Amino acid sequence: MELRVLQYFLAAAREENITKAAALLHITQPTLSRQLMQMEEELGVKLFRRGKHNILLTEEGMLLRRRAQEIVDLAEKAAKEVKREEEMVLGEISIGCGETQNMKPLSEMIASFRQKYPDVSFNIYTAIADDVKERLENGVLDMGLLLEPVEVSRYHYLRMPLREKWQVLMRRDFQLAEKQKITPGDLEGIPLIMAKRQSVRNELENWFGHDKEKLDIVSTCNLSHHNQSIMVESGIGVALVMEFACSQDTLCLRPLDPEIESGCVLVWKKNLTLSLAMQRFLEYVKEYLTEKENLEE
Repeated sequence: MELRVLQYFLAAAREENITKAAALLHITQPTLSRQLMQMEEELGVKLFRRGKHNILLTEEGMLLRRRAQEIVDLAEKAAKEVKREEEMVLGEISIGCGETQNMKPLSEMIASFRQKYPDVSFNIYTAIADDVKERLENGVLDMGLLLEPVEVSRYHYLRMPLREKWQVLMRRDFQLAEKQKITPGDLEGIPLIMAKRQSVRNELENWFGHDKEKLDIVSTCNLSHHNQSIMVESGIGVALVMEFACSQDTLCLRPLDPEIESGCVLVWKKNLTLSLAMQRFLEYVKEYLTEKENLEE
């Protein structure tokens, strides 16, 4: 299957319309239709459900879309890397990140690194740790900024400086908002919005102890604070989240008692051939973190 045909497929899936996709690809509508039909014949499955005015992906099409995007991203990344001149530090570094306050020191490192190497660009992909790790394994991402608990035996890693504290996000008019800290007993029978990742769920459920049998989990979320805030504001329940800068007047955060803290690590695959840009960035990150640690001692 040619890379060009995968790009055709992705355009059609994105636009949900053959004519619009063909125009964006600068090819004719019959040519695109023929290419997509040949792809279906080659794979032996239907990728699209065709209507009068639009096309929608089948389940098989949705699976192919995910893999096709990874292949196209990887091809583009490889092309950028092989074009660099031997002694020039340039190219793109792709980093997968969870929602974490450690994006602040990472952003500071990126900003100051680019002052020295302005020809290096960064691609930031936001997702939960499991998704980031899968993309690291596939070679689509170079590095991952992962919240613990997370299995890191397959990676080199650097520990980030900030500790993440778990909090309860609730409406200001909610009954528990009067409390300074929230205990496991306080949340008994309260509708909860919790993290979807199982390792995180396990840690939170351990905090509840024997009270976990009385939890009323109404929803799970992989990301994001924005969506969780909307759900809480709508009265669905309260959310267990990492501490963040909540700017909404109608909502508030309350810490857990006993508190739960999570670390954060910057990881990259072992036995990976690093681009020159990656080598220089890792050297810079190690120096930055060492200096910060020395200043805090």
